[in-house]
Amino acid sequence: MAGQKFEYDESGSTFFYFITSFLGLVLVPCTFYFWPAEELPAEDPEKKKEECQCDGCRSKKERLRKPAAWKGWKKQVQRALIVLGWAFMLFLMYKVQQFDYEYANFDPYDILGIGPGTSSADVKKAYRKLSLILHPDKPTGDERKFMRLNKAYQALTDDVARRNYELYGHPDGPGSMQFGIALPSWIIEKENSIWVLGLYGLVFMVALPSVVAVWWYRSSKFSNDQVLLDTTQLYYFFFHKTPHMVFKRALMILAASLEFEKGHNPEIIERPTDNVDIPLLIKQLPNLGEKNKERPLCFAYSIKARALLHAHLSRMMRPGTADIDRLYIVKCCPTLIQEMVTCVSQLIMLAHAGRISRLPTLETIESCMRLSPHIVQALWESKNPLLQLPHLTEDSLRHFVNKRRHVKTIQQLVQLSADDRRQCLKGLTDEQYNDVMKVCKKMPYITIEVSYEVVDDDDSGVFTAGAIVTVTVLIKRRDMAVLFDQEHVDLESKPEDSIIEEQKDEPTKKSGWKKPQPKKSSRSKGKQQPQKKKQQQNNSKREEQEEEKKEEEKKEKSKSRSAQPDRIEEIREDGESDEEDSASHSDESQAEEADTESHKEDKHDDDDDAEWEKFQKGLTKREKALEGKSKISHSVHCPYFTEDKQEFWWVYVSDRKKHMVITAPYQVTNLVDQEEVQLKFTAPHKPGNYTYAVCIRSDSYMGFDHFQDIKLDVKEAREIPTEHPQWEECEEEEEEDDDDKQEDDDSEFTTDEELTDESDEE
Repeated sequence: MAGQKFEYDESGSTFFYFITSFLGLVLVPCTFYFWPAEELPAEDPEKKKEECQCDGCRSKKERLRKPAAWKGWKKQVQRALIVLGWAFMLFLMYKVQQFDYEYANFDPYDILGIGPGTSSADVKKAYRKLSLILHPDKPTGDERKFMRLNKAYQALTDDVARRNYELYGHPDGPGSMQFGIALPSWIIEKENSIWVLGLYGLVFMVALPSVVAVWWYRSSKFSNDQVLLDTTQLYYFFFHKTPHMVFKRALMILAASLEFEKGHNPEIIERPTDNVDIPLLIKQLPNLGEKNKERPLCFAYSIKARALLHAHLSRMMRPGTADIDRLYIVKCCPTLIQEMVTCVSQLIMLAHAGRISRLPTLETIESCMRLSPHIVQALWESKNPLLQLPHLTEDSLRHFVNKRRHVKTIQQLVQLSADDRRQCLKGLTDEQYNDVMKVCKKMPYITIEVSYEVVDDDDSGVFTAGAIVTVTVLIKRRDMAVLFDQEHVDLESKPEDSIIEEQKDEPTKKSGWKKPQPKKSSRSKGKQQPQKKKQQQNNSKREEQEEEKKEEEKKEKSKSRSAQPDRIEEIREDGESDEEDSASHSDESQAEEADTESHKEDKHDDDDDAEWEKFQKGLTKREKALEGKSKISHSVHCPYFTEDKQEFWWVYVSDRKKHMVITAPYQVTNLVDQEEVQLKFTAPHKPGNYTYAVCIRSDSYMGFDHFQDIKLDVKEAREIPTEHPQWEECEEEEEEDDDDKQEDDDSEFTTDEELTDESDEE
């Protein structure tokens, strides 16, 4: 392109700008990602009062508040590289500040110290005077300023260049543009060509492909949930091998996950102390199954993980390196359990499709689901769910079972009166009792609403064989503090008179110091019975009177209706009865037609509103799907878990009689107040009555599962009509149109014989 010049940056100033901006783009995100996090701010004292203050919660908070420790030589190298990068960037910024901005505004008169219009002789004198001072060989010389002096002298001694500068402000004249490449000029020199070529080859042919290959190799080993694909294949193998799996067997398979093996996970640390600590721990754990010869269940990493999980479920916490490994294993378990549930559900769907012979049972997938709350709460399957509360031990549970009360779940404990609740927890101090109540109030109170229909059918309430049934589950979540205030709410909602009457009717409580009074005889009872009889008689009389009034009103209405014909006959004698009668009938018919039209319009409006609501729900669901699945709901009280755990729920439909899973479990991760879930399955191909169960399971708490039955009356599938009635009507109309066309054609085009016949007749 004419008038343009591409030059390398000889001074190197633009190259400094390029390197500084590039380093800034790299160093800023790397510093935020790799640098250790700062300590969290101090806790709010008001929030601290509302939280549990048990020993487990305190130790967990202290552990989580500590900043991420820089462990291993990799972290040290990363931190050193970040520090060096920032130091180099500061050096470049200093060099940029030292850049001489006079190059950007080239003024030869200012450089030579003369004014515009000076003669060439004066220009030469000024140049000689300054060259003696700025020449590099002189002690006061400056090479950079001497080069600028030469350029200014050449621009003013050349007549063409001087005229271009005076007219256009540039010695080269109009239309000239210079584009500087942000690379120093020594790159294109012959002496450095080999080194530059080697650097390009090292970066673009070795380093960049290696980085991409390492990234692809690591990412291809994991699934979408960041679970190793080898672990997923391991789950498939064992679930297909043992379709009916119990809780302990599922726990063994979980411990055999390859995330706990050093060859697949570099974060696993094998310590010399494991040869001493793990065998001692195994001796204290019964039914560990360490003599199992199946692979990889018999490998050392699997036995170690299994022993630590058994110790975790037994709440055998020991400080040291073993406890660090336990915390890491427990941290990985929820994600691995979700992968196990997914694998079992996929195998069930494959079995329904006839691709595999062995069908995993309902107990298998539910055993995998039960692993999650037990590991989160550090309790075995046989333990009481009340042990999820702080400060409670197995010794204190004996107060929960007696002749008056039989408390087995946390909800039953909350629904007790305040006195009975405190009596159950009488072994605790006031502070410990307050901690228990704080935890109970924040636990979930779940209510569900289930509806099921055939969406695409005209009659959504009829279930035919092979139809697609849509089950809509609306899950509502509230804090269990609602149950504490239930008694107060009931009392406030009732009027004062009714409360006083109920208090009068309630029998007086027997005091402990009074002697038991003898039972009253039947005579005394007989004295009280007449009062009740009188009340009953009065109530019956009132009812009879009300019925008599209603009958009288009906008779009056019937009399008024019977009196109307007599009046009409009297009016007809006057000669005006017929017109009024016809007018009244016409008015009545018009009113009836208007009512029917209004009813039709109302029904149409209702249908439109229902369709609009469905359309809006579909839009909101699509928007939520595009936004992504949130994983923030409510924090779980789990002092033995590694990190902060959020409440998740599994929703699915099952057949409890046949021990089958009907729909794949859907995991709800964003249940804050309420959430709607739709599950679809195919109705049975044989008509009959079927009962299914909608199941909701928690992955964080024990004893908070919900089940609700749905009943389907499946009827025979409708026969597909060979000829639709609308098609028949259309065919008849087409035939009639064809006949009419033929008649018209015949009338237009007549033969000669017909014309002669018509003329003869005339």
